[in-house]
Amino acid sequence: MKDDFFSLFGLPAQYEVDEAALDAAYRTVQTQAHPDRFANAGDAERRVAMQWAAHANEGYRTLRQPLKRAIYLLQMRGVDIQAESNTAMAPAFLMQQMEWREALQDAVEARDVGRLDRLLRELRQEKRDRHAALGALLDGGDNEAAGAAARQLMFIEKIEHDASEAIDRLED
Repeated sequence: MKDDFFSLFGLPAQYEVDEAALDAAYRTVQTQAHPDRFANAGDAERRVAMQWAAHANEGYRTLRQPLKRAIYLLQMRGVDIQAESNTAMAPAFLMQQMEWREALQDAVEARDVGRLDRLLRELRQEKRDRHAALGALLDGGDNEAAGAAARQLMFIEKIEHDASEAIDRLED
């Protein structure tokens, strides 16, 4: 079993991933590790095949999602972004985050789906912009700044998720 997910799927260890190549490689690995291929094998061989399939599934989920992929790349480079304990953020980002949270709360209290939709569009655009910046930081080898950018993206994705859930609740 190959150690890292990029090697498992025959992809270069970089932020930008050819999703079609990832999908094709994943299907190939799935076929190779499918339980039916090991139906007549011994217990140890079946167990290894199951572990291989689980590793491939985890790898695919990780590489398919840009933020998870970025965090994985940073971990491969020896950088722990300490998402749970390192909440230090640039003051401007903290202010922006507070504004988004306040806008979300105000829109929910007003039951204003239109405002929530606008907030969601703004968050999605911000996320796209920050993913592009994160890719440039990773490609440029600025791991410390990439780690900070990844932590910020985690906050943006959380607010985006909360806004989307609020819309769903109000539309039900």
